[in-house]
Amino acid sequence: MHISRRGLLKTIAAIGSSMAMIPAKKAAAYEHFVGWPDSFGCLTDLTRCVGCRTCEEACNKANKLPKPDKPFDDLSVLDNKRRPTEKAFTVVNRYADPRKKQESVFRKTQCNHCLEPSCASACLVKAYTKTPEGPVIWNKDLCVGCRMCMMACPFSVPSFEYSNPTTPKIQKCNLCYGRVKNGGKPACAEACPAEAIAFGRRRDLIKLAADRIRENRADYIDHIYGEREVGGTSWMYISGIPFDHVGLDTQLGVTPFPEHTRGFLSTVPLVLVMWPALLGGIHLFSQRREEIAKNEKTDHKKEEAQS
Repeated sequence: MHISRRGLLKTIAAIGSSMAMIPAKKAAAYEHFVGWPDSFGCLTDLTRCVGCRTCEEACNKANKLPKPDKPFDDLSVLDNKRRPTEKAFTVVNRYADPRKKQESVFRKTQCNHCLEPSCASACLVKAYTKTPEGPVIWNKDLCVGCRMCMMACPFSVPSFEYSNPTTPKIQKCNLCYGRVKNGGKPACAEACPAEAIAFGRRRDLIKLAADRIRENRADYIDHIYGEREVGGTSWMYISGIPFDHVGLDTQLGVTPFPEHTRGFLSTVPLVLVMWPALLGGIHLFSQRREEIAKNEKTDHKKEEAQS
């Protein structure tokens, strides 16, 4: 069905007008929350990580993600800094070791599963849940594609499937929620050959980290990253070099991010949040239409050449 530009704009205006009638709504009702007491988490020891990318491969298989552009045993990808995407929920990056020239430190990056997740507090339709087990999970059946979670995340983790014109999803690490809920380990922690990733109750991981730091003071920075940052996270790190040298933001503070955003989000009309999703959908629609037209033109030329 052909839709004229004027007709499309009228449709947009009608949607905008109807959405403007919806009263301002608070993002998921916020209350101070310090995390589930018996929740699980992971601890990455950066002094042990060897940058082998085995965790990436395990994550890829466990989540049935697309094959990477380069195989997992190709370590040339470490030459460039990467971030998690909708096709790779975790990535390993390499950083220079300031203590030892020509040596490297590696860090696995994924969702840190905040105790008080700002993605959940920013979501107007409560598509995010901080589970009692620890993982922060996303519900595709509730999500409206506004991408407020992407803007709210202090670690810039959630990724949107911009290339999917029909059913785009928000993608991120879910700490292998299904495995954890059934008594298993996250795939990356189970696969790590260097035992750089420890999985267990969060409180036990904090004790484990503190013990390692105390027993090997010369090898570690005296800090557990994630124990208190942004209110605490379920994924934590210990390191032998300053955390800002491995790409971790050390200026986030200890205040949970929902504290910073709840006042603003409670006054944002839904229409302002929905516009990005609407315009993004229009862009994808136009892109898809152009792709179809191009394919039809190519097919037509092939038919003419054959006749």
